Amino acid sequence: MQASLCKRQKGAAALEFVAVFVIFFAVFYGVLSYGLPMLMLQSFNQASSEAVRRCVALDPASATYSADINALAKRVLGEQLAWMPTSLDFQVNSDASVTLTPGKLLTVKIDYAKAKLTSVLPVLDLPGIGEVPRLPASLKAEASLQL
Repeated sequence: MQASLCKRQKGAAALEFVAVFVIFFAVFYGVLSYGLPMLMLQSFNQASSEAVRRCVALDPASATYSADINALAKRVLGEQLAWMPTSLDFQVNSDASVTLTPGKLLTVKIDYAKAKLTSVLPVLDLPGIGEVPRLPASLKAEASLQL
């Protein structure tokens, strides 16, 4: 009698482990999968702000002022975001834009598509929870300064 009771308990322990493991894995994966996009977004904000700050040092009387601002801002973005691995496919020329309006408003924008991130970071569709990580269509950062 004691042996059959013990065998039934082993099966119950395995079922409990599976239930707890699924919840633990979902929480663990959620923390990791939201951590990378948050790190990237903070880096995008910092890089765009730094690009705008460094462009203030350029001489507005220069004949190539607009081209110099564009080149400097994109170079700074490249330097600031050099930590990102190539697998994330961040391209300064396509994912970032630098505009200088006639009123001398400099704007540096970064628009990184979700599709590039999900090619590296898989999205899980968990029953009852939904998509993990649930991200916006793109990660965006913008900094502007009146020159």
